[in-house]
Amino acid sequence: MSGRIPQGFIDEVVARADIVELIGARVSLKKSGREYKACCPFHNEKTPSFWVSPEKQFYHCFGCGAHGTAIGFLMQHEKLEFPDAVAVLAERAGLEMPREAGGAHRAAGGTGDPYEIPSLASRFFEQNLKDDPRARAYLAGRGIGEATAADFALGYAPDSWNALLTRLGTPPEERERLLQAGLIIERDTRGGERQAGFYDRFRDRLMFPIRDARGRVIAFGGRVIGEGEPKYLNSPETALFHKGRELYGLYEARRAHADFKRLLIVEGYMDVVRLHQAGITYAVATLGTATTQEHLHKIFRVTSEVVFSFDGDRAGRAAAWRALQNALPLASDGREMKFLFLPEGHDPDTLVAAEGAGAFEARLQDALPLSEYLLRQLAEDVDLTHIDGRAKLAALARPLFARLPDGVYRELLVDRLAGQIRMPAAKLLALLQPVPAAAPAGRGAQQARTDNGKRAALSGGRGNLLRQAIVLVLHHPGAACTLTAAHRLEHLEQPGVNVLRELIDQARQSPQPTTAMLLERWRGRAEFSRLADLAARPQLVANLDAASSELQTAVEKLTAEYGAGRRVDELLQKAQESGLNSEEKSELTSLLGAKGRPPGKTPEPTR
Repeated sequence: MSGRIPQGFIDEVVARADIVELIGARVSLKKSGREYKACCPFHNEKTPSFWVSPEKQFYHCFGCGAHGTAIGFLMQHEKLEFPDAVAVLAERAGLEMPREAGGAHRAAGGTGDPYEIPSLASRFFEQNLKDDPRARAYLAGRGIGEATAADFALGYAPDSWNALLTRLGTPPEERERLLQAGLIIERDTRGGERQAGFYDRFRDRLMFPIRDARGRVIAFGGRVIGEGEPKYLNSPETALFHKGRELYGLYEARRAHADFKRLLIVEGYMDVVRLHQAGITYAVATLGTATTQEHLHKIFRVTSEVVFSFDGDRAGRAAAWRALQNALPLASDGREMKFLFLPEGHDPDTLVAAEGAGAFEARLQDALPLSEYLLRQLAEDVDLTHIDGRAKLAALARPLFARLPDGVYRELLVDRLAGQIRMPAAKLLALLQPVPAAAPAGRGAQQARTDNGKRAALSGGRGNLLRQAIVLVLHHPGAACTLTAAHRLEHLEQPGVNVLRELIDQARQSPQPTTAMLLERWRGRAEFSRLADLAARPQLVANLDAASSELQTAVEKLTAEYGAGRRVDELLQKAQESGLNSEEKSELTSLLGAKGRPPGKTPEPTR
């Protein structure tokens, strides 16, 4: 996202959010004790297993496992990205979204709403379409009706060098905002001197507003009506617009569907508009660029199935292969990616017009799964009747299979490839594994131990003392504020203790800490998912006083156990290097006995 949202603002948004009110506006909640319950909005069920806690500001479904904060609910239910979910909650709370240095407001001139200029330009283009008979005739000739044009806010940029500039950019500060939005261009330097003035970027073009997840115009695509190049022209990259992230038509698709079975990725603006008009309202388009992993991450937050549609010519197949290579790291269990190749001479726009929506959708049923397309392309022009050809196939497959994530999908795909190569799947799998880089000595090994310790602290049974302390803080953040033994954790180096220490510090920094506030502090970090799982578990104790007592006891035991363990290690190390004096020997014997370890033969002191 352009410009980080300050953490303090996120804390305030979460503190002001009412998760019961937010979810209750979308799901029928019924009070049950101190919490609320409902049938889960994320899976079909007849008996309520979805619970919302106003105390934690947290929801959890015991049926499908869905859980999270108010921000998480908007991301999961409304399919919003994190900054958009924060913006929705901020708007509900009457807060204005700030940005840190480099953010959208600063880039848009430092004053005003950065979305205002694109919105005004969109309305200007829409009105011009209504007023221009030639533009309306062009649109009708492409088979686009007025209702569809209105749904997509289609417009027309007049055949003029300064129509938009004159309408919106007379004052210097407004010209600067138009320039930052990519809607006007400063004249080129010629003959060593810069010509004064600006001109409109889009002229004599059908205009396609590009909208973000909240429906705000962030950029434009323009299709030339008469003769001219380029046929399609996009807005440049701006503080609001990054073409490698955005999908044209996704806002309109989400508006048409509460839930998706699939998304269809096509290549052009007109393809999307025409497909939606035909009733195929799950079509989206990349913006003149190959499908990126950022596109796919956005898609898989909405649906688990995506179909790529490409022309059947050489260029279309080359684009499909690029899309496949970008998609491989995301080809994990539970996701489906397919490839649809259209008859030569057709694109989705012309094909749906020629054969209708029913026939077009029937083609989707015959789309090639990624696995089939991958293996078919790899085996193309490879003679598998002899060993040389089969070895070549394995060599071609290795760099591609290395990009696949571990899981059932990869295992099954290796099994299919092994059948073509005619060798045992387990042996082929071993050969396809990338050669692991040598682990760095010293710090690298220590980091591995630290990471393992963190995972251990966040997993395991009830008997894990460190995990119990973390759960207590998550469920009752106020307990951290009464803790008197927190300073003892500062000197412990046991892996995972730093997670507990940071949670306690975060809870103490807030006047009214909640579970949701703590979790949002960890979003984007490796520990976030596991902490959210722990927050969803039943509470160990029922009230704050009991939690405070339990936490105090847990921290005291941790410091006694881990502190003693560290001292034992120090004494044992000294015993090996220089020997122990009588007092140290006695201390070591006592510590080993207290920890239940036999003292054995302690080295004699050297003095």
